[in-house]
Amino acid sequence: MTINLRPGSTVVFVGDSITDCQRLESEDGLGFGYPLRVAGEWDFRYSHRAVNWLNVARGGDKVMDLEARWRADVLGARPNVVSILVGINDVGWQTLSPQGRPIPLGEFEAGYDRLLAPLTEAGTTVIMIEPFLLPIRGVVEAGRGYALIGEKERKEWRADLDPKIEVVRELARRHGAHLIGADDMFAKLAATTGPEYWAADGIHPTPAGHAALAAAWLRLVT
Repeated sequence: MTINLRPGSTVVFVGDSITDCQRLESEDGLGFGYPLRVAGEWDFRYSHRAVNWLNVARGGDKVMDLEARWRADVLGARPNVVSILVGINDVGWQTLSPQGRPIPLGEFEAGYDRLLAPLTEAGTTVIMIEPFLLPIRGVVEAGRGYALIGEKERKEWRADLDPKIEVVRELARRHGAHLIGADDMFAKLAATTGPEYWAADGIHPTPAGHAALAAAWLRLVT
């Protein structure tokens, strides 16, 4: 089923740094990642069907951070469509700063469900993008800190991430949301090019990675 994006609709992108992508430094507030690509491609194809695009993502955010500003940043915009990509900062916090902590699966699910509930009640169209992780080793920026991630850490992150991806899939089914299977998508893409082509640190997409997300997003709408 595709989404009928009507003229005058308001679309809100929300999530962490992958979506934020320096939005506060950009002229139109959309950042320099996949939200900009989505908006640009849509506006190019359908100049007669103008849409109001908003990016309210914030680098480092977890589900609980989105919840704290959900009413003001998301519900207050009265969106027709909300696009959510969150979850990687809820994973693997034991490898980051001493203040960090791993987010239990039940807490992640309950928090995400509370984000979706008012959107479902209002009849808002929701696009959920799976969190993803490509198998890169090295220094990565995650949350509000940096970490040196090797094979051991990657395995720990993956063991934490996989159940959370399943939660996202189940919540999408439960709430009738549209799902972009980003983790599977990037795994398949990386099989032929190597993971660095799509996300140099395994988390933050390259321009090609953002283009892949935008293309997947646009396939959902008419």
